[in-house]
Amino acid sequence: MQAGRSSPISATEKWRQHFTIDLPVTQAGCIWVHACSVGEVGSVTPLIQALLNQGHSVHLTVVTATGFEHAHRLLGNRISTSFLPWDLPGAMSRYVARLQPALMLLTETEFWPGMLSACQRKNIPVIGINTRISDRSFPRYLASRWLWRHWLKPVSLFLVQSDTDAKRLTAIGVPASRIKACGNLKYALSAPEVDSQHLRERVDSTGRRPILLVASTHQREDERILKLWEQWHAACPDLLMLVVPRHPERFDSVAELILARGHSLSRWSSDEVQTAADIVLVDAMGVLTGLYCIADLVIIAGSLEPVGGHNPLEAAVCGRGVVTGPHVQNFRQVMHEMQQSGGAIVTHDDDELAAAITRLLHHPEELRELHTNATRFMQDKGHALENMLAAIQPWLPEPRP
Repeated sequence: MQAGRSSPISATEKWRQHFTIDLPVTQAGCIWVHACSVGEVGSVTPLIQALLNQGHSVHLTVVTATGFEHAHRLLGNRISTSFLPWDLPGAMSRYVARLQPALMLLTETEFWPGMLSACQRKNIPVIGINTRISDRSFPRYLASRWLWRHWLKPVSLFLVQSDTDAKRLTAIGVPASRIKACGNLKYALSAPEVDSQHLRERVDSTGRRPILLVASTHQREDERILKLWEQWHAACPDLLMLVVPRHPERFDSVAELILARGHSLSRWSSDEVQTAADIVLVDAMGVLTGLYCIADLVIIAGSLEPVGGHNPLEAAVCGRGVVTGPHVQNFRQVMHEMQQSGGAIVTHDDDELAAAITRLLHHPEELRELHTNATRFMQDKGHALENMLAAIQPWLPEPRP
């Protein structure tokens, strides 16, 4: 299945690939990269792009439909993409025999025993990249470490995100000689190539209004933000708020909520954004990363309710510090380090969130410092990709002409 398709993949196609009824068309000797879903696909994309630039052929497997579509958006037809077969001996062996990869790169914790065994039988080296063992999963790995010690033997090298991950792998039986800390590929981001002036004019033709971007809101978060909006609007009457719901099926309900509270609203999908509106509802996919480049203040949602938060690095790579709620467990280590560097503010309740945004509106020098610290943070963390490329170099096949 090629990634460069013009329409979303159907459920039937997805299941046919899971059961290896349909097998991918690839080049023998490719590099096989496996990433589960959207987050893993996004983090491994810089490494895939670097391998492509070196002349290698790459095949990517994913588990979810959203991961498949995200890979298509990010990489187009530069790679081939398919769904990972179910981890059954016959299916996985058949898949590996068809793929004939020269190397497999396994992201994060996608440890599938059948996959690893099939690669071992075909003498295909496997490297774990961006490997992490989360707080929640570590006790389960530890309790069954006698199994994992055996299952993980085919992995030649684990390139872990942190020393904590290295210690946890050692605790479940992986020799320290097969573990190397390289940093987190999530930091290997590039700012999107966008026309910032055009984006700015799209939401504010005056080019003068401060922009507050509320990114990736979930159920109940919009209501809370709209209550706080009245305080922020009073503090800065010119303030323009862009609200980006996480899921497209909520676009209409969020619009109704905004109008019900009496706020003037423009929708991104309309032909023209009304510049007099208080709030712009960004009811489109794939727009958010560019909007970070024009935002003056950024709130990362998914953190006000116990969702776990979303990736603050997409804002930081655009030179924007972030403000969040308390629920940031999905990016706990990243948020801790960003806080320590002064590039993020984590608030514990709505009162703190209201006060933090108001303070930044009244003290532009503090806002500039927040953004400067986020920029410096990304510069300091930006070596994971080159570390990883150097570590996997001995296993890479010869690039194709």
